[in-house]
Amino acid sequence: MYSSKADGYGTPASGFPVSSANQFYPSAGGGAAAFNVQSQAQVAWSTGLCNCCDDKSNCCVTCCCPCITFGRIAEIVDRGSSSCGTSGALYALICFVTGCPWFYSCFYRSRMRSQYSLKKSPCNDCLLHFCCEHCALCQEYRELKRRGFDMTIGWQANVERQGQGVGTVPPPLQGEMSR
Repeated sequence: MYSSKADGYGTPASGFPVSSANQFYPSAGGGAAAFNVQSQAQVAWSTGLCNCCDDKSNCCVTCCCPCITFGRIAEIVDRGSSSCGTSGALYALICFVTGCPWFYSCFYRSRMRSQYSLKKSPCNDCLLHFCCEHCALCQEYRELKRRGFDMTIGWQANVERQGQGVGTVPPPLQGEMSR
């Protein structure tokens, strides 16, 4: 299912993967199946950095326990390879031991920007997380939510939910392995 909006990139409308192929990084073989993010124009974030109260419940959770918000973001950005609990616990441990959880979370913002071709704004990811950790986490959470993810159910449940939705999966790209 591709976006009906004229975004020119053929990106999935929901932000969910539509095949087992990695949509964001070129394949080792190159050719027509390679998808180069660097050639895409970068798009703006769907909400501003200081629009935390657009999602009041997440704003409260992030202020009281940012490890929960970070864990949910990390599970989606990692596409299920790490769990919400593991990422959140590591974030909390880094916060407790060093007092600098921003050092860990800024790398996830960079990965998320790369995956969705988001602009690096208003400044460098690590500087943004250092100065405005809670606002940055809230913005990332809202961005994923607006891309169709239900942040409370995790990656696998989102993929299953998307698979049950209305719409069709496009045919595999030429050169892609199929069964």
